[in-house]
Amino acid sequence: MTHPIKSSIPPQLPPTTEEDVISHLRLLRSRRVGPATYRRMLAEYGTAADALRALPDVARAAGVDNYAICPIGVIRAELQAAKAAGARLLWDNDALYPAALRDISDAPAFLWCLGQTELLTRPMIALVGGRNASSLGTRMARKLANDLADAGYVVVSGLARGIDTAAHLGALAGGTVAVQAGGVDVIYPVENTQLAHDIAKQGLRIAEVPMGLQPQARLFPARNRIISGIAQAVVVVEAAAKSGSLITARNALDQARDVLAVPGHPFDARAAGCNMLLRDGATLVRSADDVIEALAHKPVITTPLPRQAPQARPALRNIAALHAMILQRLGPAPVAEDQLLRDLAVSATDVGPALVDLELDGKITRQAGGLLARAV
Repeated sequence: MTHPIKSSIPPQLPPTTEEDVISHLRLLRSRRVGPATYRRMLAEYGTAADALRALPDVARAAGVDNYAICPIGVIRAELQAAKAAGARLLWDNDALYPAALRDISDAPAFLWCLGQTELLTRPMIALVGGRNASSLGTRMARKLANDLADAGYVVVSGLARGIDTAAHLGALAGGTVAVQAGGVDVIYPVENTQLAHDIAKQGLRIAEVPMGLQPQARLFPARNRIISGIAQAVVVVEAAAKSGSLITARNALDQARDVLAVPGHPFDARAAGCNMLLRDGATLVRSADDVIEALAHKPVITTPLPRQAPQARPALRNIAALHAMILQRLGPAPVAEDQLLRDLAVSATDVGPALVDLELDGKITRQAGGLLARAV
């Protein structure tokens, strides 16, 4: 099951001094500034410091009064917390930043990393599934992860209970990456405390949100697009018909990643999502050999780091106006994305980044079947 590749976003120039790092983080942590808006502001204003100075006026022009940028003290506290935890800040133009992740349209501008960052240079496969997993499902996930790690792949998952836990345990000795919804220094769920410590020693934990931030429902969709974006393929084991794992699978399709699934019994609701994926064209997985065979025709994504300056983006005030139009059209009742495009009379290319911004800001939610709704 594949999907056309989206255009990649070139990384911005790197912060070079502590003051520059603080300016970039203040811009990223300011209200209504997600990865796409951050990159557009840098393209429009040249530097993070200049973008910060312009941000209140731009917000005012978009109808947002009394706008306040992220205080410098908040960023200093985040950097201090990172130092205490031993976390490393990895920008999107660093040689260790995963080339596959850099290729997605809403790639994180940076990642907080805790552990063995060199794992990010190896080929990766995401393995996800339900939290309420069966004994058979967890055994399958652990066996798949172990065999994929033995074959040289790094196994990526979300550190959740159930299938994620089994995947990390199976791949721990060979290489595993945990993508966290909260701060990289926050362990959730608490029963995975020892596993999280083991991953920090032998594998890698990553997050894009601030240090110390507790996981929240609105953060998981953003986390899921990293899980799929960092990998060559997503393997789903035991996922219900409505689950975060299917969101990850949908992200994978949008990001031109392969989607594979382990079949389950038709009477088991925990496998309904996997069976739906197989019905719709996902590759059936019986063992790690099926995954390896499915990927044999695909080259590892090793896109060279672009050296050119970022291309000009639409003015932020135009983006804010588009955000307002989208929010005005959406309500609590779900609307199909293609219907929204027709209502707005705009192209998918123009509205796609705006939808990502709004989703990451918690303003809208995506639901199964490509439906959008305004967050309440």
